[in-house]
Amino acid sequence: MAHVVIAAGGTAGHVVPALAVADALSESGASVSFIGTRERAEAELVPAAGYEIDFLDVRGLDRRNPLKAAVAAGKAAAAVRVAGRLLSRRGAEAVMGGGGYVAGPAGLAAVRRGLPLVLTEADSHLGLTNRILARRARRVCLAFEIADREGDRYLITGRPVPKAVLEADRDEARASFGIEDGVACLLVFGGSLGARSINEAVAEAFAAVGPRGFHVLQISGSRDYAEIRRRVGDVPQYTLLEYLPDLGDALAAADLVLARAGGSVFELTAAGRPAILVPYPYASANHQYENARWMLDAGAAIVIDDAELSAERIRT
Repeated sequence: MAHVVIAAGGTAGHVVPALAVADALSESGASVSFIGTRERAEAELVPAAGYEIDFLDVRGLDRRNPLKAAVAAGKAAAAVRVAGRLLSRRGAEAVMGGGGYVAGPAGLAAVRRGLPLVLTEADSHLGLTNRILARRARRVCLAFEIADREGDRYLITGRPVPKAVLEADRDEARASFGIEDGVACLLVFGGSLGARSINEAVAEAFAAVGPRGFHVLQISGSRDYAEIRRRVGDVPQYTLLEYLPDLGDALAAADLVLARAGGSVFELTAAGRPAILVPYPYASANHQYENARWMLDAGAAIVIDDAELSAERIRT
């Protein structure tokens, strides 16, 4: 049985599609384990999905602080050696880099050992790690077509979508969230940490009187949950959740989505849900605007700048 090691972490946006790949590999007969970090989303999500995970001590590269950048570079160099030992111990026959800080050291360790390396890119440009490793990878799987990234090495595959998004039952999902029959549902989310501007605008729009004629299902993320809970209290037809491990049931229950424009745009389209997208304005290379434009051009979304989002605009 072939063993594949997937190095992915940081945010759910990296981990969830990596888990979808792991499930597909497992169904095909391969065994799969992960490499990640102890402090980020993968430490909880990967074991919960039934996969073993090994950990590296790595951190992001802060280009604004030379001292922190030097420390991060030193940790990354040490992590390559540790990753190599982990790959040997697991008997890895191939490695997939699924994004996040861990993908770099694990990918370099794979290259040094002559193991096939496959990279995945969920955004409309290559991240730093993928730019470094692309020439050494067997394949680079792209969510979008990227200029100057052509040839047999590059494949446009889209972003892997969890089965839960494709198989969720709408009636069961709506019942689980307490949404009444015949009532439209607005789903609001902004990633595993949440999106503060979206959270605050939605809370301000509906905290006083509640949504009228529809149900709000808001996944606030961990950072803003306590404050949003305090503000909305027990407003009718307003379900507030801190986090969901997958969006399958939430998307099945929804009629319209208000969200950022990260990799989840592929889950929106897979579920067939129209969206109001508010791209994160500080995303690297402005990639969330490019993601949003993909849905906008297809007639599946409207796009609002973060600076123009307000409670009044949401209400109207």
